[in-house]
Amino acid sequence: MSSPREPQKVTPTLLREWGLPDPGESKKSRGEAMIIGGSRLSAGAVVLAGEAALRVGAGRVGVTCDGAIADVVRIAFPEAGVYESPEPGQPADAVWNDAVKSSDAVLVGPGLDDPATTREWLERVSGPDTGCLVVDAFAVGVFRDVRRSDLPESLVINANLDEAAILLGRAVDDLFTDLPRLARELHAVIHCYSAVASPSGEVWMLDEGGPGLGTAGSGDVLAGAITGLAARGLSPERAAVWGAWCHGRAGDRLTERMGLGFLARELAGELPAAVLDAGS
Repeated sequence: MSSPREPQKVTPTLLREWGLPDPGESKKSRGEAMIIGGSRLSAGAVVLAGEAALRVGAGRVGVTCDGAIADVVRIAFPEAGVYESPEPGQPADAVWNDAVKSSDAVLVGPGLDDPATTREWLERVSGPDTGCLVVDAFAVGVFRDVRRSDLPESLVINANLDEAAILLGRAVDDLFTDLPRLARELHAVIHCYSAVASPSGEVWMLDEGGPGLGTAGSGDVLAGAITGLAARGLSPERAAVWGAWCHGRAGDRLTERMGLGFLARELAGELPAAVLDAGS
């Protein structure tokens, strides 16, 4: 097995060189994202992820969640189109299928808390008609229960250390050694904390962020930012790097002003300024 490449540090200069897709003249030109998740225990996760997708410039966002929390999501997130999940084992309706097919990026995971339901969602979004798929939170834990060949070619896995350990089958020894091997095995871009790894062997290192990012809902904001950037047209690798950097930079900006104790919803609100800080 070849040795992992030396990590490339992510800086505003690198992000400026990459740039972002032209926003065009309307919301339709900035891409559409679908966020799938939520539960009675965690209705806010899809709201945080969806807002983050809009805050990094996605044009439109749909949210799919359990019917029991759908009205709560509609009130909390008036900018989104809200779809109610079908009953377990039942097919999704044509309206939802069309919405997913028209989405440029789909996020599965924020707020989900049942393994069978989560696996079913991953199976529902399988196939070539789905755009970039971002797998987060509970969906990372059941990822290996679904055949990789059934999932979209464009795939980002956003994992914390515990979730990365589930994928590895052991504790993470070194992010910059373990993640590239895992990315090649799963044919997926993988982000975990300070590292992003691509199936090609490329690895990026992130320094932004700090203890303040360890707050409830922070990971939902991060996953939404990656999804929004993928919806805008960035490649999976660049969406993951851009999203992780902007999430960390938003945390740094809030820490400078407030110290420790800011909320995930404030992270989402800080994302547009973080994008500007990269010079785009």
